[in-house]
Amino acid sequence: MIEIKHRETGKVLERINAASLQGADLRELRLSGADLAGQDLSYSRLDNTDLRGADLRGARLDGAVLHAVRMNGADLAGASLAGTHLGADHRRDAADLHGCNLRNANLSHADLRRVRLCQSELQQAQFERADLQGADLSQSDLSGAQLCNALLIEADLRRSKLQGTDLRDAHLNGANLVDADLREADLTSRHSGGFAVINRARLHGARLQGAKLAGVWASHTDFSDADLTGVDMTHAVIGGSSMRHAVLTGTDFMGVQLATVDLRFANVSEARNVDLPSFKHDLR
Repeated sequence: MIEIKHRETGKVLERINAASLQGADLRELRLSGADLAGQDLSYSRLDNTDLRGADLRGARLDGAVLHAVRMNGADLAGASLAGTHLGADHRRDAADLHGCNLRNANLSHADLRRVRLCQSELQQAQFERADLQGADLSQSDLSGAQLCNALLIEADLRRSKLQGTDLRDAHLNGANLVDADLREADLTSRHSGGFAVINRARLHGARLQGAKLAGVWASHTDFSDADLTGVDMTHAVIGGSSMRHAVLTGTDFMGVQLATVDLRFANVSEARNVDLPSFKHDLR
């Protein structure tokens, strides 16, 4: 028999008739504020369970099913959620992890489609090959996070912190990165001939100083009013994109076709290796 107690009061919330919580059926239980730190919950079922404010530090949830789970405000620092199923085809069926602490957590290969992760602490977390399509990560801190090969298509990353984040080979088509902090972020590739993709993404007002975008595919992307100081954009594909009013001091455009890029009122004269067609106007 396993007793699940409240993290602060010690009150018994549930008694589970099992020797282990691994693979346990915990669906629709009320475990708000539960003390589950260090527990092995791998391959368990937690659909529609209330885990708001729970202590899951260092817990193992690998392969667990958490559809529509409520975990807002939970502490999952250092937890392992590799291959965990939190996402869904419809937002109403996806997990709510709003305001969670997931620092140094492992979410590699996890299904996080349409999950709510806004205003969360995600520093140094592992998201390699995770599916974050349509996820809400707005105002979250992903500084130093590992997002190699992650799917972030149509993800909401408004005003998020992505400083020094590893986004190599990631797919961010249609992502909302308005006012995001991407300083020193890496959007290149780990493989020869590979590339990250940010086609039709919105980076209006984003901070990209010192970011690596060499070879990135960013067609019809909005970089207006963004700060691209010192950015390496060599051999990037940015046709149809807007860099209107962007800061381009020291930005390296070697091998970049700029004929269809809107550069009006951007300080192009301070960029490097710029090859502009003669019909371009309103440049600074």
